[in-house]
Amino acid sequence: MTLTFLKLNSFLKSLAHAPFFIIGILFLCLVSCNSKAEAENDLNVFRYNEHYNVATLDPAFARNPPIIWPTNQLFNGLVQQDDSLNIVADIAKSWTVSEDAKTYTFTLRDDVYFHKHKQFKTIDSTRSVVAGDFVYSFNRLKNAAVASPGSWVLNNVEQYRAVNDTTLSITLKKEFPAFLGLLTMRYCSVVPKEIVAFYGNEFRRNPVGTGPFKFKRWEEGVKLVLRKNELYFEYDADGNQLPYLEAVAITFLPDKQSEFLQFAQGNLDMLNSLDPSYKDELLTATGKLKDNYKDRVKTITGPFLNTEYLGFFLDSKSEEVRSKLLRQAVNYGFDRVKMIKYLRNGIGTPANAGFIPKGLPGYGSPGFEYDPAKARDLINQYIKETGNATPSITIGTNSQYLDICEYIQRELGKLGLNIIIDVMPPSTLRQLKSTGKLDAFRASWIADYPDAENYLSLYYSKNFTPNGPNYTHFKNQTFDSLYEASFKFSDIEKRKVLYEKMDSIILENAPFVTLYYDQVIKFVPKNVTGLKANPQDFLVLKRVRKSAKMQ
Repeated sequence: MTLTFLKLNSFLKSLAHAPFFIIGILFLCLVSCNSKAEAENDLNVFRYNEHYNVATLDPAFARNPPIIWPTNQLFNGLVQQDDSLNIVADIAKSWTVSEDAKTYTFTLRDDVYFHKHKQFKTIDSTRSVVAGDFVYSFNRLKNAAVASPGSWVLNNVEQYRAVNDTTLSITLKKEFPAFLGLLTMRYCSVVPKEIVAFYGNEFRRNPVGTGPFKFKRWEEGVKLVLRKNELYFEYDADGNQLPYLEAVAITFLPDKQSEFLQFAQGNLDMLNSLDPSYKDELLTATGKLKDNYKDRVKTITGPFLNTEYLGFFLDSKSEEVRSKLLRQAVNYGFDRVKMIKYLRNGIGTPANAGFIPKGLPGYGSPGFEYDPAKARDLINQYIKETGNATPSITIGTNSQYLDICEYIQRELGKLGLNIIIDVMPPSTLRQLKSTGKLDAFRASWIADYPDAENYLSLYYSKNFTPNGPNYTHFKNQTFDSLYEASFKFSDIEKRKVLYEKMDSIILENAPFVTLYYDQVIKFVPKNVTGLKANPQDFLVLKRVRKSAKMQ
């Protein structure tokens, strides 16, 4: 019962002298039909909220989840990860690795097409992806004028070339067993030269890729809409073309309580965080859904390659931060099990091991158990050696983790170490951490790629910030030697032995305090199926369905 505006206007004029109750009934019918149509459309639209404004939809700048999530729907690369962190085919249907583990040869599919755009200037406004498109995309990623934060991904690449339209060869400078994992990053997506050249810097808001969804509309800071890609090349096991959804709609409410209210009212299809402002409304202390949500909401959980920690800047002017005694005291001085139970409602694993998170080879080095007596002894030893009777450490954090920092503050205060908390906006925290202007800081490290080397790179001395991710400026010659040696082994079991040794070294020196290994948790209505917990918390929507009835 859809009417154009002109027809509807004419129709209402013809009713100008009709009895009021007839007009009322007709109006209710129109509203009812329109609402029904909108409801039916909503069944095929997946709606979620992003707290932070998305700065770009260009995959060359996909450095954080707010950008990675939408670009993950829009673009593809050579390879991808499944939900068990296995590297599987994407645009490359197969590949081989040379005996010296330096040259990778990829055979591409010939049925992958870019999203339609008139700038392709073809009859059907698209064209297939060829190996030369990856050469162009990699050149762009490395281009200093583009200034992509992901250019480092190709630092170890000696050369890459298109052998022909369906064959791409990549040669490394030296062996790097985790290289395929690097290629799964959104930075390595294929983009079309014609469209990037046409839009220039405005490609950021006019993306054209090959993904399961294509760009439709973006009102920055308000709403982003993606539509189903009718040319998408992947099919399910039953021969049905992906994706199942018709569209993805993303809103940008910055307030998490507003987001929770929208979810509770049925206006969002996913809640992707456990914020202190509403965690007790949803979950019991043991992490179970409360009774008033069980009939319409379900949780999706799984391991998350994310280590939450406190970092110490070892080149700090603070004598306390430079003291290994006090850094170890902080590690011993609070109960991580109690912290997870009461502040995280049981979501996450207490980090009583090393920096490598649960789920990766190398995890499990004996860490710091709760031992307040040991912590007090270490603090007293520091006081005795230095004569500083009132030691204190300032920790920078954002408001989201204030409760955890305050818990640590209370526990260490009882033992004689004063913890000062400096709360700041997330952007300020990131900037000061990256420039070495914080004595200590709350941080997290989410895996760029699924290999423990990615975590250990934070403590390799040649990665000192701002030239790398070594925010603590930790330096140890033995650690560096083991780190460099790990690249020579493609056998994960051999690398695992080295990873464990490196993890033990950094544990002993305590440039960090591991808090917990995170857990993916998503809340979705029961009529949403096919959404899974990914260990890197990538949002994969191509196999998601929505049904009219709760499952």
